[in-house]
Amino acid sequence: MQTPAKGRQTVTKSTEASSVKTYVRFDLIQRVQHIVFLISFTLLGFTGLPQKFPLSPISLAIFEAVGGVERIRAIHHASAIAMMIVSVFHVLEVTYRILVLRTPISMIPWIDDAKHVLHDIQYYLGFKKHKAYYGRYSYAEKMEYLALIWGTIVMGLTGFMMWNPITTLRFLPGEAVPAAKAAHGGEAVLAVLAIIIWHFYHVHIKHFNKSMFTGKLSREEMEHEHPAELAMIEAGKHQEPIPPAVLRKRQMIYAPIAVVILALFAFGFYYFVGYESTAVVDPDTGETVEVFVPVTPTPIPTEPAAGESSGASSGTLNWSAGIAPLLQSKCGMCHGADTSTGLAFDSYESIMKGGTNGPVVVPGDSVNSSLFKVQSAGGHFGQLTAEEIVRVQQWIDAGAPE
Repeated sequence: MQTPAKGRQTVTKSTEASSVKTYVRFDLIQRVQHIVFLISFTLLGFTGLPQKFPLSPISLAIFEAVGGVERIRAIHHASAIAMMIVSVFHVLEVTYRILVLRTPISMIPWIDDAKHVLHDIQYYLGFKKHKAYYGRYSYAEKMEYLALIWGTIVMGLTGFMMWNPITTLRFLPGEAVPAAKAAHGGEAVLAVLAIIIWHFYHVHIKHFNKSMFTGKLSREEMEHEHPAELAMIEAGKHQEPIPPAVLRKRQMIYAPIAVVILALFAFGFYYFVGYESTAVVDPDTGETVEVFVPVTPTPIPTEPAAGESSGASSGTLNWSAGIAPLLQSKCGMCHGADTSTGLAFDSYESIMKGGTNGPVVVPGDSVNSSLFKVQSAGGHFGQLTAEEIVRVQQWIDAGAPE
């Protein structure tokens, strides 16, 4: 993650015999931000993509290695919290550099970047002898930085909607949560591919740039990557030191701004993480009241009478009344209407049609029904309880009535 650096560039010399001149590119605070963001992003990718493609062999291997989908989700949530913390710290750092140190805003695309794009196109077409002379950041680095900001905002908003679906649906229609899930997963794939294809190539393959880890670039690297900035440094056109009295005055003005930013983050963080609990928790046993519940016999499917088809009515145990809500709540994430697994449980017709490997329900024969066999084996991503498996078995053996 690249951020605006301090205005003055410090020139140092290495202790090697060659005394290679180096230039400070990133300070310690910026490098720590990058490392924390790198770790959190990597963990989010390794724990998020398996949840998007849960039936992939790679995903199943990751689930098994980590200890199950619940642990994967816990790591994913912890990594998201770490990314939120480093993001708000980055906001504080950037605003401090701009408002207090008066560092030029060098990560926002400007007119010169459009000129550099046109210049580079001419260079690649053979009409120019050299590439454009970039300043502190090239247009490619600026666009990557803006993409990072955009992706973080999208992932944060959609992550909140999925983490707090009940709260979301108080203000938005029911389609908002599935839409957030699609946007979250799509942005995740885009971000991972951008890092692997774009960032790795330009920073680690084309030229191994170690400045985000060492904090420095050699003169040769500066001349190749940032010639315009190098020219300004060597011409002495750098930011003058700020007088201590002026610096203290600016810091006093900045302090309440930082407090407001932190307060807003704390408020948002509370709503993001702790406002809503959608997990199953122990019931509150602090108060006991008598509830009138009429005793009625539980409908149990019976064997079809002579001359009656196996699909005859079995009381309330049918697809609409008891099976559809169960399967759609437990299996809908992977086998919904927009599933990519080839098997959908969104309607009676879909489940009876089966998937790419054939039917999953054989009416009247639960033993040979894939749905019953897979759930009976245990360890499935959307695993039913023993009682729910019995209910599915009874429904199948009763002829799987609609």
